[in-house]
Amino acid sequence: MKDYVYPSIFFAYFYFLILLVGAIYFMIRTIRHGYWGSRSEEPKYRMLRDDEDGAESGMIHTTGGEHER
Repeated sequence: MKDYVYPSIFFAYFYFLILLVGAIYFMIRTIRHGYWGSRSEEPKYRMLRDDEDGAESGMIHTTGGEHER
């Protein structure tokens, strides 16, 4: 009689290790790119300013859909 429990446990731990290494990698990457700093919200505000500038200059055309009042 063979015991098939050990391969599945090793696979599960290996899978958890891969997920943990990936999470740590992307966490370090976001810290290095400045997503956790004091200016982390700057891209959002820049996008909102660009949208406002585009609407004022007529670059954004509205079709009068159901969301407009």
